[in-house]
Amino acid sequence: MARTRQADPVMLSRPSFGEAEIEAVREVLDSGWVAGQGPRGAELERRFAAKSGVQGAVAVANCTAALHLALIALGCGPGDEVLVADYTYPATGHSVLYTGATPVFVDVTPDTWTIDPDAAAQLVGPRTVGVIAVDVLGQCADYDALRALCDANGLWLLEDAAAGSGAEYRDRPAGSFGDLACFSLHARKGITSGEGGVLVSDELEKIAHARKLSCFGVESAFARQASDDLPIQVFDELGYNYKLSDILAAIALVQLDREPELLAARRRIADLYREGFADCGGFALPVEASNRRHAWQTFALTLDSDRPRADVARALRGNGVQVAIGTFASHLQPVYGDRPPCPTSADLFTRHLAIPMHPGLRDDDVEFVIEQVRDAVAR
Repeated sequence: MARTRQADPVMLSRPSFGEAEIEAVREVLDSGWVAGQGPRGAELERRFAAKSGVQGAVAVANCTAALHLALIALGCGPGDEVLVADYTYPATGHSVLYTGATPVFVDVTPDTWTIDPDAAAQLVGPRTVGVIAVDVLGQCADYDALRALCDANGLWLLEDAAAGSGAEYRDRPAGSFGDLACFSLHARKGITSGEGGVLVSDELEKIAHARKLSCFGVESAFARQASDDLPIQVFDELGYNYKLSDILAAIALVQLDREPELLAARRRIADLYREGFADCGGFALPVEASNRRHAWQTFALTLDSDRPRADVARALRGNGVQVAIGTFASHLQPVYGDRPPCPTSADLFTRHLAIPMHPGLRDDDVEFVIEQVRDAVAR
């Protein structure tokens, strides 16, 4: 029988902040410019573009906003259909609905849990305009196959890299594969400012358009402040208030500096889990494809079908280990109405169990989680 813990539980996720992030916020507060699209935001955009191997970026309030702006920049609208990886947080499908287009959900592969290019090919129709691939839980999709599919059918490719910062595919960084790509800076992601998102692309006209739309459809106040004239804004298209504050951008810049350290910690923990569970039955471990490098935003176990997830989760939480589901089978969510089945995604949705994964886990935390999981699954 595994030991119980009386102290604080082992958290599922916890941001790693320190004095550098605190000092960065203090500097922004002292500067007098705390709103969006200021100097820290501009610097974050430059550095995020560089790390993603592209030419341009726009920092926004969250990844959903980035996805929405990307779809507008791509010309997506009513009457269009977009193929969307089914196993993802529903923000991906929601962003398509925001434009008036229709998401067509595509099943995923049983090993990497990313969009199945063969399944996507079967769903291309006369109204299909593009594909949204998801770097699910920190692992890139199969972008060579997806690019070939899109090129053969005249479709654009959008990379939802919400959980993908630091991930790689064939030695290239996440964010460099789609016509546009979107990252999240949410608190559970590999680098975080609490909330936030970044849209990146080599297509600078689309980036400029997205930046304009993120500020109500006009040039930002920071960009206008140096003028000797009295510039009067002209609102010539419908925009949104999707700006990322400079306070959050400053935190994200420090996190970018720390990303190698934070990634190394996650990868070490993933290795410890895989070693600790190597001889354990009752579940399967996540697969890191040979041509990819996982960012380990989440470490999800696939429970055997005879292991009731609710019972396992209850036992773990009762003994001080926080757990959650992996993510969602989007086609099953009522907001989308009745949709054709995606059996692999639906199966993962019922069997995945995410266990603690964050850079602050100590070795004794990891050992405790391993012990508790083994005991809960065995029972």
